[in-house]
Amino acid sequence: MTAHVDACAPLDDLTAYRHTLGAFPTGITVMTAADGEQRVGVTANSFGSVSLEPPLILWNLKTSSPSLPTFRNSGHFAVHVLAWHQEEICRRFATPLPDKFDGLEVSDGLGQAPLLEGCAARLECALVHEFITGDHVVLIGEVKRYQNLHREPLIFFRGATRWFDQPLVS
Repeated sequence: MTAHVDACAPLDDLTAYRHTLGAFPTGITVMTAADGEQRVGVTANSFGSVSLEPPLILWNLKTSSPSLPTFRNSGHFAVHVLAWHQEEICRRFATPLPDKFDGLEVSDGLGQAPLLEGCAARLECALVHEFITGDHVVLIGEVKRYQNLHREPLIFFRGATRWFDQPLVS
């Protein structure tokens, strides 16, 4: 079998560039935070580990996001690694809605960050650093509490959400 190879596209072809990035499968997370009565949540696949000692993670958010002030002011946020059955949650938090938490079972985590149920894993973090690069801000959190709930993950690959037919967790 011969693989199809696209010619190198110019960097100003953002659609081709986005499709190229889509060749890398990523996990899907929902990030949540609260500042007083203001609760926010966003879907993100830009999550990654930075360090084990101390336990640091990072993720990215557009600098123009209306949720950014809440993430900055709260001092804490929660990371929800979505499970295979949470595609509706993924879409809900990727869509502008007046109250993304309406009708969901939610509890309060560190810094009142909303905690969602049914995830594959969940981490509660203190915001320790941020820096702006390009059109995004990179948020770095120190993990203060975490849970591995041993559920199969929901992933993003080639522009679509997917899950595995075979178990990944033994």
